[in-house]
Amino acid sequence: MYEKVSPKEFFNKVLAGTATGIIVGLIPNAVLAAILNLFTGSPVAAFITQGVVIFQVATPLLIGALIALQFKFNPLDMAIVAGAAYVGSGVTKFNPAVINPVTDLPVYVSAGTGDLINTMITASLAILLTLFIGEKFGSVKIVLSPIIIGAGSGLIGLLILPYISKITGAIGNLINSFTNLQPILMSALITCFFAILIISPISTVAIGLAIQLNGVSAGAAAMGVAVTAIVLVVHSWKTNKSGITIAIAAGAMKMMMPNLFKHPIILLPILTTSIISSIPVALFQVSGTPQSAGFGLVGLVGPLKSMDMGEASISIVTALIVWFLIPIVAALISRFVFQNVLHIYDEKKAFAYLG
Repeated sequence: MYEKVSPKEFFNKVLAGTATGIIVGLIPNAVLAAILNLFTGSPVAAFITQGVVIFQVATPLLIGALIALQFKFNPLDMAIVAGAAYVGSGVTKFNPAVINPVTDLPVYVSAGTGDLINTMITASLAILLTLFIGEKFGSVKIVLSPIIIGAGSGLIGLLILPYISKITGAIGNLINSFTNLQPILMSALITCFFAILIISPISTVAIGLAIQLNGVSAGAAAMGVAVTAIVLVVHSWKTNKSGITIAIAAGAMKMMMPNLFKHPIILLPILTTSIISSIPVALFQVSGTPQSAGFGLVGLVGPLKSMDMGEASISIVTALIVWFLIPIVAALISRFVFQNVLHIYDEKKAFAYLG
């Protein structure tokens, strides 16, 4: 039996599965890539790099499976949704221009993570078909479900992929162009936006990938995530148990979501620190990629990527100043002014862990 869900619950389950799938799929390559680049020429480093890149390619598959898990699907249905999501993502495409020298036939080429939004749409379609059909296939379900639900949803995903990709690409290009025209203003807006997102139910990694942020836009997005982590740690170390503070510092900022809804005043120091911290992002052209945009300081992905951007790379000294010194000082000053001078909030109430 399949459980009935409301449209809101359906959407939240899809988002939850997507967020977890993205993190699992991207973390190995995101964290290890910059480190492994230091060992260029090493066969061992090359082997590890190849492995984590292949793992990253499986991200749509992981997303589909974890979305299905949110709906408590059985293993067969979960595998079908995962397969459909993988096909619809476009992460693997038939390329007639590339010929296999052994078979002399065109090959299928896999790269990146595919189109995230189309992955979600395809997985959602497979979920809806599964809920609609239920057990109507009876004893031949193991034959018909993979064909009709799995391959069918995947093929529909492939049909709409070019159109969805154009839309998401246009959004990303628009944001990136605005950042080039008004770097300080747009860096501030993007930093603030991602600072709020990281303590909301929405995945910053998912958004960064979906709209394909890159360059300074991605750097500003990663800074927003980093700022929220720093502000929460600064307000947490005297308020919560050490385990809570360590978890936040390690990347579990979303555990403070209840505080956002109960005490929205916590956004005041977060946004203030975000605006201040976004200025050096624009001035020093701190850059990133769609993969690093939503991670911030988690695994040091944001700082490491900004130091590994080719001609746009920043030095380790600049990285320490931009990613750590300025946000920490800004967070400490914000805490002092808003709590101790203006008495706008009491951190022991507003920032106390509610879990």
